[in-house]
Amino acid sequence: MNFLTQIDNLALIALLLVSGLALFLPTLSTLISGKGLSPAEATIWINRRKAAVVDLRPNIEFKAGHLPGAKNIFVDQLTANLEKLKLDRKNPLILVCGTGVSSRKALAEVQKMGFAEVSTLDGGVQAWQAAALPLVK
Repeated sequence: MNFLTQIDNLALIALLLVSGLALFLPTLSTLISGKGLSPAEATIWINRRKAAVVDLRPNIEFKAGHLPGAKNIFVDQLTANLEKLKLDRKNPLILVCGTGVSSRKALAEVQKMGFAEVSTLDGGVQAWQAAALPLVK
């Protein structure tokens, strides 16, 4: 009986480790590959981690609808105008564009500016809308 209890305990420990790894793997792959955030992850960064949001779309698209609290900087003037915002470099920063392509291209440039943690919104504003999350006009 004692031997069977030990096997049961080992099985439970193995199950715990495997399920914990399965929960942590998406986060780990995001950190390693530099993959952007899902709309749900971006919401967590904004609400819990006080992430700043920088929208890289043209002003007309930004005014048509943007993420709550987002600041608009056109991608061609990113470095100069990002300095003007005086954002806390210790807090996370989320770059957003229409589809996720422009923000991914700008990621390395922003990382060089000394922000501790920078990511992009995968799929951009289109993914945000597809997730039925609110836009501010």
